[in-house]
Amino acid sequence: MKKTMLTLALVSFIAFTSCKKENQTEATTETVEVAEINPNYSVDTANSVINWTGAKPTGTHTGTISLKDGSFEVTDGKVTGGNFTIDMTTINVTDLEGDDKAALEGHLKGTGDDAEKVDHFFNVNQHPTSNFKIVSIEEANGAFFVKGVLTMKGISKAVDFPAEINVSDTEVSLTSDPFKINRTTWGVNYGSKSIFDDLKDKFINDDIELVVKVKASK
Repeated sequence: MKKTMLTLALVSFIAFTSCKKENQTEATTETVEVAEINPNYSVDTANSVINWTGAKPTGTHTGTISLKDGSFEVTDGKVTGGNFTIDMTTINVTDLEGDDKAALEGHLKGTGDDAEKVDHFFNVNQHPTSNFKIVSIEEANGAFFVKGVLTMKGISKAVDFPAEINVSDTEVSLTSDPFKINRTTWGVNYGSKSIFDDLKDKFINDDIELVVKVKASK
């Protein structure tokens, strides 16, 4: 009788232990399979800027443009997308002062008194914003290559550039290498010798050099 009771007790202990292990295994598996939520990072407009340089035979002009809003998409610690609104009304000339500065900014924005000059460059009354959307980012040997679409004056064209990108739990930063875009691709034709053949040395280079600096946080 004692032997029978001992056997039953042993069987019960083994069954209880086995059941407990199964429950522990199921709990562990369930925890591992919880999906990670991919956060978006909103642009810090106060600490983001686009630096630009335009050139002509007699010299260069430099300036800045601000971002209105935007965000990065981050998956598994890597930037996988982004969408940014560029505030064209913030075009700023940094190499001039006073009346000369105001005159060039007004000409670039198309906000001066001369109606014929309104559409020479960016015509911000009609096109107050531009947009850049990241399509893909390629990484090789620690370097990043950003491919996207820039929409300006209602025209959308592909743009790509190398950049340094850093991602943390709370912040994303992107700083591009200097790169150039051809302004005439977006219908900014004023003073272009590739459009007008009678300018002689009174032309403005088609290429604009840009450096993009964007910071974003959760």
